Amino acid sequence: MGNKNDSNKNKLKNEIPNNTPNYLENIKSKYILKKIFDCIYESKLLNIIRKNKALQKKLDISLNDYKDNSEIELKIEPIQNIYGKFINIENKKEKKYFHIFFNENKKETKRNYIKEKEQVHQIKIIIDYKINSFYNLFKDCDCILSIDFIRFKRNNIKSMNKMFLNCSTHKLNLHNFNTDNVNDMSGMFKGCSELTELDLSKFNTANVTYMASMFKHCTQLKELNLSNFNTSNVISMYHMFSNCKSLKELNISSFNTDKLTDFIGMFYNCPFIKELDLDVFKIKNTKDLANIYSSYEGEFEIKEVEQID
Repeated sequence: MGNKNDSNKNKLKNEIPNNTPNYLENIKSKYILKKIFDCIYESKLLNIIRKNKALQKKLDISLNDYKDNSEIELKIEPIQNIYGKFINIENKKEKKYFHIFFNENKKETKRNYIKEKEQVHQIKIIIDYKINSFYNLFKDCDCILSIDFIRFKRNNIKSMNKMFLNCSTHKLNLHNFNTDNVNDMSGMFKGCSELTELDLSKFNTANVTYMASMFKHCTQLKELNLSNFNTSNVISMYHMFSNCKSLKELNISSFNTDKLTDFIGMFYNCPFIKELDLDVFKIKNTKDLANIYSSYEGEFEIKEVEQID
């Protein structure tokens, strides 16, 4: 009986049901219904949800999350009088899903440079939900003053690896940032040497497994809010905060290191952090516990680390 139910669930999750309200109403599991609409929310079946109040209540969802134009929208303020790159779309097949506007005038996606003679004061980018990776998106972008994510609800983004690598931006507004499906944040802010503060308290990191070099070389970073970080699935924090020379305080009390296997150089060359509470490090999978001590430079007061055999 159990195997039959599992088979039915998998079938319902992967197939688009007939376009009839009765078919949907007969599905008793809210979980399965949500899975179905997560996959087909842009289809005509949305009309069924909109017209059927009983089904809306059963789904317990906000219809705003299932709009046809459920896209990612961000605003970029460029550094004036500069010729430089502001976005880096590696995958040519995905270019058609990026809609770029210079001063509200839409341009071709391939135009990812600012020119002084264009007098660009604002760039708006609309990204379709079909995009599943932000790998290298702002890598080496050298003319950005600020990036503000205006709308960022439903999405399929799995990787934010090196998303802002060596980006020149001075300010990142990530309060609307959605990381629900992300599994890789390696090098995400690496080399963002102009950033002085970063608030990531709204990040959902429950599915993230890689945070290696995430803030490495953020040399001007003075304030970093990771108060709600869930690291229960993270296996690598290799050089995560390495060379954060200006950071004075860091609260990692929410960290869970049960699956952590690599933390070499995690706090290398962070000279102004005078006290660091490492009670959260219950290391059980590392080959060499000494790495957590050898990865520091500066005069730290390090609390005892609990080792699990």
